[in-house]
Amino acid sequence: YMYGDPGGQPITEGARYNAHTKKGKLRAHMAHDLMAAHEAGRVQVAVGRASDFIGPRVEASAMGGDLVIKRAIQGKAAQVVGDVDTPHSYTYMPDIGRALVTLAQHEDAFGQVWHLPTPPAVSTRQMLERIYAEAGQPLKIQVAPKWLLRLLGLFNPDAGEMVEMVYEFEQPFVIDDRKFVHRFGWGATDWETVVRETVTWFKTRG
Repeated sequence: YMYGDPGGQPITEGARYNAHTKKGKLRAHMAHDLMAAHEAGRVQVAVGRASDFIGPRVEASAMGGDLVIKRAIQGKAAQVVGDVDTPHSYTYMPDIGRALVTLAQHEDAFGQVWHLPTPPAVSTRQMLERIYAEAGQPLKIQVAPKWLLRLLGLFNPDAGEMVEMVYEFEQPFVIDDRKFVHRFGWGATDWETVVRETVTWFKTRG
């Protein structure tokens, strides 16, 4: 969020904060405060950043259970936003947990920003094709325009909050995780496993 519009370029840890949304500005402010506290010696900080979450237990996310996974299992249309054919990064929740533990265990990680292991960016359509195939259902996509999100926001605060973030899905939004992979020697879980484990988890929980 804090990086703002990436202009279609991969986002590295060195990208400057250029937030134009309220959520992005808040996160940029928090990041500055954390690093200032670290530099002052009050705390030890390693910042781990992920893209949109996917995985078991992930409900409220662009590829979460509420809008996509559960609906795919039920044979209903996935509810998404933006351009379904533009690349977007998604980060697997178990990888996030493992990576944050890794950062906490290495003192040389402190005082730095790290993009957590993230599989190669894929389009929304490609992700949905994988998910629906794993769910054993035909692909169905419903794209919500901004005006509809604004309208829904009158009744559902979560929908209203999505409006300012739609830009991330209207152009390539790609996370560069090479710094983490190079330093710690392991990368993201492959997409086949991500989709299988995610769909299976939601299937077993009705």
